[in-house]
Amino acid sequence: MKKSTIWILGIVMGLSFLSLLYLQVSYIEEMVKTRKEQFDSAVRNSLGQVSKDVEYAETQRWLIEDITETERKALAANSSMQEGDPTQQTPGFKMNYRNGKGYTDFEQRVMTDKPSELPKALISPYRGTKTIPETSRSLMEAVKNRYLYQRELLNEVAWQMIYQASDKSIGDRVRFRDLDHYLQLSLFNNSIDLPYHFSVIDRDGRIVYRCADYDTKGEDESYQQALFPNDPPAKISVLKVHFPGRKDYIFDSISFMIPSLIFTMVLLVTFIFTIYIVFRQKKLTEMKNDFINNMTHEFKTPISTISLAAQMLKDPAVGKSPQMFQHISGVINDETKRLRFQVEKVLQMSMFDRQKATLKMKEIDANELISGVINTFALKVERYNGKITSNLEATDPVIFADEMHITNVIFNLMDNAVKYKKPEEDLELKVKTWNEPGKLMISIQDNGIGIKKENLKKIFEKFYRVHTGNLHDVKGFGLGLAYVKKIIMDHKGTIRAESDVNVGTKFIIALPLLKNN
Repeated sequence: MKKSTIWILGIVMGLSFLSLLYLQVSYIEEMVKTRKEQFDSAVRNSLGQVSKDVEYAETQRWLIEDITETERKALAANSSMQEGDPTQQTPGFKMNYRNGKGYTDFEQRVMTDKPSELPKALISPYRGTKTIPETSRSLMEAVKNRYLYQRELLNEVAWQMIYQASDKSIGDRVRFRDLDHYLQLSLFNNSIDLPYHFSVIDRDGRIVYRCADYDTKGEDESYQQALFPNDPPAKISVLKVHFPGRKDYIFDSISFMIPSLIFTMVLLVTFIFTIYIVFRQKKLTEMKNDFINNMTHEFKTPISTISLAAQMLKDPAVGKSPQMFQHISGVINDETKRLRFQVEKVLQMSMFDRQKATLKMKEIDANELISGVINTFALKVERYNGKITSNLEATDPVIFADEMHITNVIFNLMDNAVKYKKPEEDLELKVKTWNEPGKLMISIQDNGIGIKKENLKKIFEKFYRVHTGNLHDVKGFGLGLAYVKKIIMDHKGTIRAESDVNVGTKFIIALPLLKNN
């Protein structure tokens, strides 16, 4: 699959997941907003009803107290009349008894203030003004007058109540236990079953009452309602209510959306990781293809050389010349060793698949091991008019390591210096050892072409080779440095590279000393 196709699929799927995530988040925000509005509306309706209930309770108390007081005064006046002059019994108040209970006749109370002017019905054989229809109209007019009179009396009582009540303290006007009952009932009727706390603030801004279990949690989102909204603005008292569990109540209603949001995010992360793996696998595939091409080229050269030498051995003239025979035999031997070395490099791939190399650990003097590698490698360096200088200053060079693999590590790093030398300059290779606390340090430095900063962090990856413009100008499979890093890591050590373009490269290895293993 082409890289552009993968990018297109990745972008389309990524946008789809992001759009789905955005829609879910928007839906959750809209649900939270709607839920808050519903809750606020229900609370406001409840507080409005509480305000009406408080006003109704106050009005009821006023009327009961006023009527009771009027009845008491009228009864006392009626009793004194009956005791003073039995012949003058002006009925100012009358009690009717039904089933043993007393009922007040308010009509008699009004008539004592304004006697009834109901006309007497007169049935006359002659047509005149005192007829039954005329008497009926007079009766209706009298009832109307009585109604208007009584209504004015009640209005007068109501006005007195309003003006006198607003001058009283809120503690005298409201029974706080009843207020709590009104609040609880009204909230329940509006489908709000949450713990709440309330306080009452008087017209001077002082808190005159708080509920017994008052808690300040959630007080910053409290609701306010005037208890007597018809009072003058300067005399209005306020009821404040807040709900500690308001946020939890609102978000609990959308909790079913949280798992969906989490699953969408998990799918998005999984998709991103999958795309990353696809690109990584594609990159590995490309590097393996390069590896196969290089491997074919590397194997072709020694095989061709061996084949040519074998054909020369068939020539009778070669057999007559021992010197020529020895030379051709040496070429075959060298190319066979070279081919075996390349095969061993290919077999190193199985070690990466196993993730763990089989190491034969023993005590090794690193200075002696490196000296041996330098002596062996010196001939190859001299072929390029180069030189190796060593400065083995480690006073404690003993490590616990696999001799063969450590030798291969040093050899690979030196071989890279030869591969990537500058064509116009002689090779200079510097090898150094020294000690740091608990560690043996090894550095191998050259004056080659160097490595760019963007490639420096990739050189230890399997199959990776720094591009030099020609696929076959530098021999190798891209396994050498990956092998080096794996062996060092398996020895519990570290390796890093420092390089500048056209200046050279320096590899620094740190291995634990024997006494620290």
